[in-house]
Amino acid sequence: MSTQDTTLTGSLLSAHELRKSFGPTPALDGASFSIRPGEVVAIMGPSGSGKSTLLHCLAGIVPPDSGTITYSGRHLTALSDAERSALRRNDFGFVFQFGQLVPELSCVENVALPLRLAGIKRKDAHRAAQKWLERLEVSDVGHKRPGEVSGGQGQRVAVARALVGSPRVVFADEPTGALDSYNGERVMQLLTDAARESQAAVVLVTHEARVAAYSDREIVVRDGQVRDAAVAV
Repeated sequence: MSTQDTTLTGSLLSAHELRKSFGPTPALDGASFSIRPGEVVAIMGPSGSGKSTLLHCLAGIVPPDSGTITYSGRHLTALSDAERSALRRNDFGFVFQFGQLVPELSCVENVALPLRLAGIKRKDAHRAAQKWLERLEVSDVGHKRPGEVSGGQGQRVAVARALVGSPRVVFADEPTGALDSYNGERVMQLLTDAARESQAAVVLVTHEARVAAYSDREIVVRDGQVRDAAVAV
């Protein structure tokens, strides 16, 4: 079944005929996508194919030039900037290639940050953050700052931060790109296990087959268009 048909029963997040250009260069050219609650979908494709642009559009970070994005029955393209920001803060979690932790904060403070921004008291937010650090097997680095931990530890802290607020969708853009094979495999195992347990959907951008192997479904972005990896070209 092609992902061009995204009106699937039970979809949590879907997009239809997205188009996005940067100057004269088209990044998305009629891309369509759909993901169900609790599903892990890997978006694959060569460099410059449009896969990161697709993720940024789905997350409401970059507006498409045309097309529709629907999340839980709401049209993202019709929301205000403030409403999209609230959605990213309350419903979405993010893991980036280089973690993007706040260097001035300790690791436990980084993980607690989404809860603090949501108005949770410091003591309660830190307690929840420490539990996630334990779950991601980095409880011993909570007092350290990001510059004092290894790349693998820092990325686990970033995963804990993405999941601490119980998001419904986690967007992971090349989450293992800066890690060695062992740490990359461990981060993916912990991320997907924790997300599935909490029924969070995961939109995973990667160009590595070993990382995509942790997903339930793979799609390929090529020349700004999307297709199921299982469908013959």
